[in-house]
This record gives sequence, structure tokens and C-alpha cells, in this order.
Amino acid sequence: VANLKGTIKLDGVQLGLVGEIIKLFKQKGSRPMAMNFLRASEEHLKQHCIDLKDHPFFPGLVKYMNSGLIMVMVGEGLNVVKTGRVMLGETNPGDSKRGTIRGDFCIQVGRNSTHGSDSVKSADKEISLWFKPEELVDYKSCAHDWVYE
Repeated sequence: VANLKGTIKLDGVQLGLVGEIIKLFKQKGSRPMAMNFLRASEEHLKQHCIDLKDHPFFPGLVKYMNSGLIMVMVGEGLNVVKTGRVMLGETNPGDSKRGTIRGDFCIQVGRNSTHGSDSVKSADKEISLWFKPEELVDYKSCAHDWVYE
């Protein structure tokens, strides 16, 4: 069991996809541990996207992500990072298969509605950037034994 840090970006929030995306992750066995709606500061976003800082689109990405409300969340589940990446689809929605979040709900790379950690290591780093340890709610769902062996 691992954790995944995900973000529903401004376009996903504005398009009303928050509930749909959470529902899809829960249906795949992910258990929500923390969620927060916020407007992130430019500095916070620069830290979050630090691995993209050398790309020409970096300033525009930070400016866009700072321009409105986002939803950050943590989910826990078996293979949740790998499963989450498949569920999101390709970074470019045009390359994403039908049945993925980006394939079904998005059109352009710059408005691909979601972010998900690409590894357990990056998930741990991102979770610590967005949440304090006491904000992560650890509990066992009553459906746990019906989902997992």
C-alpha cells in the first residue's frame, strides 16, 4: 500500500470534475486521506514544479496554476501511484485513451486538469510539501476487507 499525491488543476475545478475524479479513484480502491481547496502561492508552486524549472513553459505553468482555485489530495491504496498514472492518461490529452481522465475530459496539454505523482518517492516529497503530517487522516474503511485480500 502506498500514497499518491494528486492535484485537480484550475480547469478541472472550473469544469466541475472534482467529484467525478475522486469517485473514479475511490472506485479503484484508493482511500482518501487528505483534501484541500486552495490558491497556491507562486513560491509554493515553483517548489512543487521544481523539476520542470528549465523548460520554457515553466513560468506560464506557475502563473496559470497561481491564477485560481486548485484541489490537492492524498489517496492511499495498493499500487495507487501506478494505477493513478494509468487512470490519468498521457500528459497530452490528445495521446490519451478513451476511459482515462485526460482522454475523456481534456483537450490541451496546458489544460489537462490533473497532476499525479509519478513515483512513490515523488509522492512522499509532494505530500510533505502540501500537507502537515497531522492533516493526513489514517483510518480503515469498513469496505477494506471487501476490496483487498
